[in-house]
Amino acid sequence: MVKSMTGFGRAVKELNGYIISVELKSVNHRYFDFYSRCPRQYGFLEEKIKSYIGSRVARGKVECYINIEALNTEACDVAVNHTLASAYVKALKELQETYDLREDYGALSIGKFQDVLVVRKSEEDEDAIWNMVKEVAEEAVEKFIEMRLIEGKKMYEDVYSRTQIILDNVAYIEERSPETVKEYNDKLVERVHELIGDVSLDEARIIQEVAIYADKVAVAEETVRLRSHIEQLRDFLESEEAVGRKMDFLVQEINREANTIGSKCSDVDIAKRVVDMKAEIEKIREQIQNIE
Repeated sequence: MVKSMTGFGRAVKELNGYIISVELKSVNHRYFDFYSRCPRQYGFLEEKIKSYIGSRVARGKVECYINIEALNTEACDVAVNHTLASAYVKALKELQETYDLREDYGALSIGKFQDVLVVRKSEEDEDAIWNMVKEVAEEAVEKFIEMRLIEGKKMYEDVYSRTQIILDNVAYIEERSPETVKEYNDKLVERVHELIGDVSLDEARIIQEVAIYADKVAVAEETVRLRSHIEQLRDFLESEEAVGRKMDFLVQEINREANTIGSKCSDVDIAKRVVDMKAEIEKIREQIQNIE
């Protein structure tokens, strides 16, 4: 079953003293385009998560957000930037002496200045962190793909119903096309009679003219190819692979056959059917822009 390129999935788990969340969302894109954001200290995860998501998703602009919160406070150290703290103390004393101010600053006040207290994460096992993130990511991806499949089912139904409309029009054209040749023959004979009266007709010449006309308006090859393309398009709809780009190419071929039929036929009824087909083809083309 085809998948939509629009999707969303989120998972949160508490694992080994960490609360980990992974959120995925995607929109249309011609190729696989990936963006991720995670806490700076876990930057090593970016390539790993890109590779993992890329193995599950073929197309679409995918955004991934990872958040990791350590519940174990022993995993963090708070260090003092003594150089900066000393500079602040010196500056405050200078302010106090210059402007005769009270000396009301203490350790708490100094610690509030930016970068005086530095939080440092204790060394963490990168492989262990990745394994936990991957576990959460797997759940998020499953929800993400499930949503894509739900959207894909709606697209399947819409595209399939439109291919049936096209086939109904093709069947009408196949039935109508031979009739236009017969009508041309009758009109030609009638016109010749009007011009030359009761003089005997040159039947061979009439047959030749009708044959030329029949060859000119023949659309059997085009309708056979149209049916073949529609059958292939329906096969793509059943595929488990990413087929959006293949379907896009195939719809171009379907449109080309419809244009050829339209250019060959001067019959009003057939022309109307071609217009109807082209309208459905355009709707299919728009729909498959969102198929993975």
